[in-house]
This record gives sequence, structure tokens and C-alpha cells, in this order.
Amino acid sequence: MNTELIDRCIELAIAEDIGDGDHSSLSCLAPDKKGVAKLYSKDTGVIAGIDIAERIFTRFNSDLKFISEKSDGDKIMPGELIFTVEGAELYILQAERLVLNVMQRMSGIATQTKYYVNLLDGLNTQILDTRKTTPGFRAFEKEAVRIGGGTNHRFGLYDMIMLKDNHIDFSGGIEKAIDAANSYINAKGKSLKIEVETRSVDDVKRVLKHGGVQRIMLDNFSIDETIEAVKIIDGKIETESSGGITAETIRSYAECGVDFISVGALTHQVKSLDMSLKVEM
Repeated sequence: MNTELIDRCIELAIAEDIGDGDHSSLSCLAPDKKGVAKLYSKDTGVIAGIDIAERIFTRFNSDLKFISEKSDGDKIMPGELIFTVEGAELYILQAERLVLNVMQRMSGIATQTKYYVNLLDGLNTQILDTRKTTPGFRAFEKEAVRIGGGTNHRFGLYDMIMLKDNHIDFSGGIEKAIDAANSYINAKGKSLKIEVETRSVDDVKRVLKHGGVQRIMLDNFSIDETIEAVKIIDGKIETESSGGITAETIRSYAECGVDFISVGALTHQVKSLDMSLKVEM
């Protein structure tokens, strides 16, 4: 978990929500009045964001006592206790909505990811996330994918070079794009892997002949085209299937022998898990 980025996201979320003060709580709660609240699940799925919830509560007040009954990645059922938080009621209520927003969204993503991972049980293909994330929330969403058993792809535009169709077309072709990327890496003294998108089996042959990349993306390939491409590549370079792959077809693509399958739906087509924070009187 990228704790530095997570903490920056938490600070931004608090500034967005609190503004110049939680006037609802400030108006009726004494700052030193203690209380207890418990988080319960109202859905079935994979819980995620417990560690982050603790960071949020202690950011509001370091004296809050956080007692977890579950761990990130655990399966949960409706009515199960996830954690208890004890301390100043004022700070518990100030943190409540942010904690629920983070955990409900993250748990939905972890649950979705686990579902896709289970579809490939017994195979070596890894499920990748994408950059199709909520702006400002990527750190939480990528962490949720990891908790659900998926593998994080590049985090942003800075930690891997991915030459997509538009890069290739603007550059004047696959070979020119690959050469430009390698020249850039050498000039900048960076250590970055290069992945190139291919749109046909002919593209795959051209990349193999030219070299200079570490992974080939097979974008919107049919099953038959994927089988042919994997056979041609023959393990020389990492392979990734992408584009239009659904829960119904993902195992068939994995059985073609690709190393990775990227699934945008892990983060952009997700139902949040329902849960509630209840105050104990």
C-alpha cells in the first residue's frame, strides 16, 4: 500500500468534507464526551479498507481506539461485526462518512476482483486492473484490487510506457513508436518497461521482428487470433489480453496461455457493498 499517497488522499477528502467545521456535531456534542460505534456488514462479499479506516479515524484523533474483528480480504456476510471504534464522539462522527465511502467502494472492488480471479482458478493468468479509476481515488481502488487477489498494472503514466494505438498512429507506426520510446528511456536514464498494443496478428509479427519491448498487448483479439498470437510469441515476451473481455469469456482467453488479462470493469463497473456504523448507547 502506498501509504504516502493514501494519506494525501485522506487529507484531500477531509478538506472536501469538513470545510470550516462539522457544524452538526460541533453544535450538539461536547469535545470530551466518549462513545462507542460499531461497523456492521449489510452485504455478502470481500471486505477491504479496514487498515485505511483506522488511518482515517486516527487522523481525526490519535486517541481513538480501533478494534478490528476482520482483516482486509476476509469474506463477510450480512450482520457481521467488522470493527469497533471507541473515543470522542465528535471525532467518530466526523470520520464516519469518509470511512463508509472508502470501505464500501473498496469492498465492492475487492468483491468484484475476487469474482474474476476465481473464474481463472487453476490457471496461471493474472488479472490486471487499469487506469479506469475514479479521479483522486485511484490509490484506494488499486489497493482494493490487490486485496481482492488481482494484480496492479501500472499505477499511472509515470511507472511504465504503454504504446497504445494513438501513440503508434501519431508516431507513424509500431517500429517508430518503439524506437522513440527506447531513445527516450536512454536519454532520461530511466528504468521503465515498454508495453505495446497490437491490433492484429501481423502487428504481433512486426513487434517480434523489431524487438525492444517487454510486453505485447493483444487488443480486441478473438479467441482464435489470441491462440495464434500466443503460439507465435512462444514465451519470448509477456502477453496481455485486453478489450471487450467479459466474465463469460475471460476463462477462454486465459486458456489461450496469455500471462495477463486486464479488466477495466474491476474499478469502473462496481456496486459498493452496503454497511453501517452504529452508535452504541
